[in-house]
Amino acid sequence: MTTTIVRGVCPHDCPDTCALLVTVQDGVATEVRGDPDHPTTAGVLCTKVARYTERTYHRERLLYPRKRVGKKGEGKFVRISWDEALDTIADKLGAIAARNPQAILPYSYAGTCGLVQGEAMAQRFFHRIGASFLDRTICATAGATAYKYTVGASIGTDLEQVQHARLILIWGSNPIVSNLHFWARAQEAKRAGAKIIAIDPYRSLTAEKCHQHIAPLPGTDAALALGLMHVLIREELIDRDYIAKYTLGFEALAERALLWTPERTAATCGLRVDEVLQLARDYGTSCQRGDATLIRLNYGVQRTHGGGMAVRSIACLPALTGAWRQAAGGAMLSLSGAFPKDNDAMERPDLIPAHIHPRTINMTSIGDDLLREAGLEFGPKIEALIVYNSNPVAIAPDSDKVALGFAREDLFTVVLEHFQTDTADYADILLPATTQLEHTDVHTTYGHYYMMANNAAIAPLGESKSNTDFFRLLAKKMGFTDHCFDDTDDQIAARAFRTDDVKAVHFDWESLKKKGWQKLNMPDAPFAEGGFLTPSGKCEFYSEQMRKDGLDPLPDYVAPYESVASNPQLAKKFPLAMISPPARNFMNSTFVNVKSLRDTEGEPHVDLHPDDARDRAIQTGDMVRVFNHRGSMQARARVTDKARVGLVVGLSIWWKKLAGDGQNANVLTSQKLTDMGGGATFYDVLVEVEKLEPV
Repeated sequence: MTTTIVRGVCPHDCPDTCALLVTVQDGVATEVRGDPDHPTTAGVLCTKVARYTERTYHRERLLYPRKRVGKKGEGKFVRISWDEALDTIADKLGAIAARNPQAILPYSYAGTCGLVQGEAMAQRFFHRIGASFLDRTICATAGATAYKYTVGASIGTDLEQVQHARLILIWGSNPIVSNLHFWARAQEAKRAGAKIIAIDPYRSLTAEKCHQHIAPLPGTDAALALGLMHVLIREELIDRDYIAKYTLGFEALAERALLWTPERTAATCGLRVDEVLQLARDYGTSCQRGDATLIRLNYGVQRTHGGGMAVRSIACLPALTGAWRQAAGGAMLSLSGAFPKDNDAMERPDLIPAHIHPRTINMTSIGDDLLREAGLEFGPKIEALIVYNSNPVAIAPDSDKVALGFAREDLFTVVLEHFQTDTADYADILLPATTQLEHTDVHTTYGHYYMMANNAAIAPLGESKSNTDFFRLLAKKMGFTDHCFDDTDDQIAARAFRTDDVKAVHFDWESLKKKGWQKLNMPDAPFAEGGFLTPSGKCEFYSEQMRKDGLDPLPDYVAPYESVASNPQLAKKFPLAMISPPARNFMNSTFVNVKSLRDTEGEPHVDLHPDDARDRAIQTGDMVRVFNHRGSMQARARVTDKARVGLVVGLSIWWKKLAGDGQNANVLTSQKLTDMGGGATFYDVLVEVEKLEPV
């Protein structure tokens, strides 16, 4: 028996981006472990990725090309050859492109976060054909846009410093579920005496283990941040030296914050006045003592109408108090902006035909856009959709409309997948894709500062092909002779980073493949002495660029689209706010079909506060219907004060076909966009809940 250990990296949409060691015996992957030598992975994997071989060798894995034989959505297919599949796709796309290539749309996201298998060869193909652009907004664009306006780029506190913090605010995040290695370091800080405070409408697994939990109403985080500013400035808990040297617009910010008294803040956020006061004083006095004071804000705060302003307001706090002076202080949202990716080398936008100016379709509004007819403003009707690294029928908002769009008989749909997902059921051609164990890739991260390499550990199972191989073959079938379609995965990976950038000056692909990981050249405290990447070089409390972009140049509170306070008429029918954060055993919609993980998660359920349950005669274990004007779903009720009064929590994202009623939380969510960045508003939802009587 021959046993080898292959270095890899977890490809999933998680800030941890773990370094993997894959044990291979006679060509079969038998175990996936965390690399104990990688400083952030430290040998520990989440329960999902620790079972990666179960997913790779799953009995329902797609291994051969298929074509649809039933109605769209029925999921009926027959096996075909790769030649037939490629001929069919090339003929269809060729005919559509001859009329208008912008009628062709890619749809992808973070089913893999790898740079090679993610978008490199795929974008070369879509650029060459002249297809519509996809604005990939569904997760993080509101926060990333706001953070960039404020500090200049997605750069923040190094994960490897977190254990030295003395006060940690975990704001809109549940790291036990979604950022395990941050939580491990936060626990180390806690054991050394740090205080940890969770700010979250829901008492999550993380919030339960913090010293304090503050539960604002969904979508009111900007108001809370402005209220903290009011107290910090009024009580002189700020760093005037840091403000004078390294910030822009303090006087205007102070005038804005003056409006947000603790009383107004508490009323807006559904909190007590003393909670607002004490949080501000804890934060301000910690900074004044010179203690490392860290805010770990996450994407939970940005999935409402005012999500961008929420992130922007919170991101101002470390500059106001000088928390950036300490290596373990400041803020973490995403660290992805530190990586000097060479997107042009990988994706080749120069391939776009000179006479074509592609339109951009926002992936969040795919439900409406698939149902639009051609028009002067919209452009051509979408006639072909190529889906890879995503499962939009399950994960896109307002999913009844999404499914209706995918059900169009005149829409030609190709899906590259590992399994027959909700989206795959609507494919005309369904193609088997390789998993991370079967292909080569290079990765950035958004939770630490390591470049990562993935080596193929095993040969592709069945007739599965990597994304890059598929688009190479399709380009050849369509007669594209550009040399870039001959590039190997290794050649693409070798050009992933700009090595003239000091942060990646030591990048060498062959060396990275052997070691598995290499840290960027970053300072311990990136903004200790300013150095912000904004136009002014300072933290911009006032942003002239925002003013030019038609936005309020100062932090402000933007109310939710749907809340009791902002939309009282809608709230008369649907009086409960709903959020749908990630379930512990799923990764978005990935891993839902792994039986051991699904069995651990149980069944779709919703949490209601005892007061809300009592008003509706609902008890734990009852089946309930959660509904609004967009749709309804059924789930098992859990009556618990983990959910604050007025809130329903439905941990997600279930495949619709694996839920009892064929629906999930996204049947309730809206296609409306955030205040900036064009992001999704998954946590800006009003619903009602009613008990279902046993049949």
